Amino acid sequence: MLDEQAKKKMLRKIPHGLYICGVKDGDNLNGFTVSWLMQSSFEPPLVVNCIKRETGSHEMLKKNGVFSISFLERGQKDMAAKFFKPQSRVGNKFEDVEFYEGEATGCPIISDSLGYIECKVVDSVEKGDHSVYVGEVIAAGIHREGEPLLLESTGWQYGG
Repeated sequence: MLDEQAKKKMLRKIPHGLYICGVKDGDNLNGFTVSWLMQSSFEPPLVVNCIKRETGSHEMLKKNGVFSISFLERGQKDMAAKFFKPQSRVGNKFEDVEFYEGEATGCPIISDSLGYIECKVVDSVEKGDHSVYVGEVIAAGIHREGEPLLLESTGWQYGG
């Protein structure tokens, strides 16, 4: 039998960074905070990005098959918090955030980040309340050096 408390406690011990995932649908751009991201292959360079289903951003990613990841720096907790809220409730999250559209995907990339990757979806699995997207890294860039923002450093929890 599954011990719910033990499961929750142990799953929350998996370390995660905090990133902003950028998506697009035509002229409509959006970004949202993700933490379930990891590298999964060297050749080709692949990442796994898990996205909550039943959201507008999930549909944009599913439809267009591309996304960007902006890597946040330690100390950018407020930036991560800004992108947690659904676009349907808060409107344009990029209104007061400097960004540019990636050359490879057209997805938004946050200028004030450590850097970015741009990905095209090469596979996906839709199970549970999140979809697992496998993205091939087709472009990358560095804005500056710094330490990444980690979920555990914020006091927030997303897991269990």
